[in-house]
Amino acid sequence: MTPHDPATAARRQALSVSVATGLYGVSFGALSVAAGLTVPQTVALSLLMFSGGSQFAFIGVIGGGGAFGAAVASATLLGARNGLYGAQLTPLLDLPWRWRLPAAHLTIDESTAVATVQPTRAAARTGFWWTGLGVFVLWNVFTLLGALAGDRLGDPRAYGLDAAAGAAFLALVWPRLAGRTAQGVAAAAVVVALGTTPLLPAGVPVLLAAVVAVVVGLVTTGRATTGRTTTGAST
Repeated sequence: MTPHDPATAARRQALSVSVATGLYGVSFGALSVAAGLTVPQTVALSLLMFSGGSQFAFIGVIGGGGAFGAAVASATLLGARNGLYGAQLTPLLDLPWRWRLPAAHLTIDESTAVATVQPTRAAARTGFWWTGLGVFVLWNVFTLLGALAGDRLGDPRAYGLDAAAGAAFLALVWPRLAGRTAQGVAAAAVVVALGTTPLLPAGVPVLLAAVVAVVVGLVTTGRATTGRTTTGAST
């Protein structure tokens, strides 16, 4: 192992992201109980759903007096993005079949971000597992603490926990925005997400923002394929 070992760097990234994201579980636990869920129900959501955005969408609808079906629909829409992550991670990680089910449960924003910025497949696997398991453990521990603290915690946003998770994720994504194409995709996705958030149900803006990247990928791949075909035909 060298100071520049990719696996070591991946573990360090995983640790920082896991701590920042896990701490925010306190907020979910407290808000979930405030929305009317019991402590066991709150803990079960974090254990079984394990998707922060979906969980907040669920309790947001419930806390606002919405129907259970509407809460499930909102959570499902936000959780659908994990399927897009899976399509990207499957060829990158190339895991044996016996590991794909647990890997699917750990496929979240953070584990995907850490895995996809690594320079090698081995480091990507290390980053994915360390981040996924680290966030899972800490998120559930702090969910329980937040649920038990309940109203005594006050507003969790006052502690800056909501910003910590977003800042950690941005730090991972930022180095990948060096090229103009990446910057354009990111800017377009932000515009789409912000423009549709006041108009559409929770979860839909996130999916539409992801569609921007998918469309750009299809267009650029098509152009590259056409270029290779034309070059081959001319030779």
